[in-house]
Parts: sequence; C-alpha cells; structure tokens
Amino acid sequence: MSNKEKNTFNPEKTEKSFQFIRSVVNPLFRFYYNPKVIGAENIPEDGSVVIAGNHMHIMDQCGVFLATNRTIHYMAKKEYFDGKFAFFFKAAGCIPVDRSRRDLSSAMSAMRVLKSGGAIGIFPEGTRNKTDEFLLPFKSGTVSMAQKTHSLIVPFGVAGDYKFRSKNLRFVMGKPFDPSKMTSEEANQKLRSEIGRLMLEAAGENNKNADTKGA
Repeated sequence: MSNKEKNTFNPEKTEKSFQFIRSVVNPLFRFYYNPKVIGAENIPEDGSVVIAGNHMHIMDQCGVFLATNRTIHYMAKKEYFDGKFAFFFKAAGCIPVDRSRRDLSSAMSAMRVLKSGGAIGIFPEGTRNKTDEFLLPFKSGTVSMAQKTHSLIVPFGVAGDYKFRSKNLRFVMGKPFDPSKMTSEEANQKLRSEIGRLMLEAAGENNKNADTKGA
C-alpha cells in the first residue's frame, strides 16, 4: 500500500466518525426531505457487499444510510476532498476517486474494505445524471470489485423530488445478487436492469400515493 493511500483513506480510523456523522445526518435528512425507504431488510447485516444505485442528487447516499446501521464507505470524486467540506468526506470514510484517469488506488482501497467483510457504496453511472436519459452508461468498476472480492451486490433505485418535506422521495432497495457466476457483461447488465426496475418501482410508489390522494 502506498503512503498516499494511507494518508487519504483508512477505514479502521473512520468507523466511529462515520457512525457519529450518521447519527447527526440521518435525523436531519429524514426531517428535511421526508424520504420513504422500502426494502431495507435486503441489505445484509454482515459480510462484504457493494450497494449500488442511480445517482440524481448529491444526497442520494443518505437514503442508504437510513436503510442500514452498517458503516458504508462511499466512492466520491476527489474534488470533494479539496474543498471546505473535505473534513466531512474524510471523517465519513469516503474513498477519493480521480475520475480523470483509471484510479487503481481507489479501487484497491475499496477492495480492501470488501475483503475485510465491509460495505462499499457506489454509483455505477460515475456521476450525477443531469441529462434526460433514464440512466447513464454504467462503469465496469462496480461489478469488477464485487467479483474480485466475492461480494454480493445490493441494487437500489431512487426517484422523486429533493425538496423540503418532499411528498414523493423514495428509495427502494433490491434483493442482493451474487455476480461471481456471471461474466462481467452479464453482471453489469443485470445490475443496470435491476436498478432501472427499482427506479420505476420507486416512481410507481409515488404515482400510487398520488392516485390514492386523488381518489
């Protein structure tokens, strides 16, 4: 392990700080955005797992924090570690990713967490989707890390509006699947299909609530 990696990411040192941040962020996020989390029981209580979903807002990972008590090390662009909130991302155990190149250091850090039985959070699209596309093309890293570390993947979908006391912000957690018996292409396609289905389920839950209120 390089000195640079030691200085930027140490999962053992962030366990307590993550749980403290989670204890502060969760009630604030729940009060302000009024999210609904469905399928939280699908996240395993232990064992290595990659939690992967669509990315529409900077706060997307907070919905996952509500769904499990586990410490989740999120992959985050390295620019977050250079700004005024750098201390927050470091304390939360996030892993810095240089998106301008193939960042092997970040991948090694994430796999170290998984090999120790931990949980990684990631957005396969690689960035927030600010387009009209349903989903952006998926990067291969999510599946690759899971396969190399024999980890399960838990897909999730988020839909709705991020606004004060939102009426329709929904997070739907899918059932875990094992990508080890699939090719990388098959696993990536399954992940994309599952996330898409869960996004529609989240949006459908919103529509169902609207229909009920209009009845």
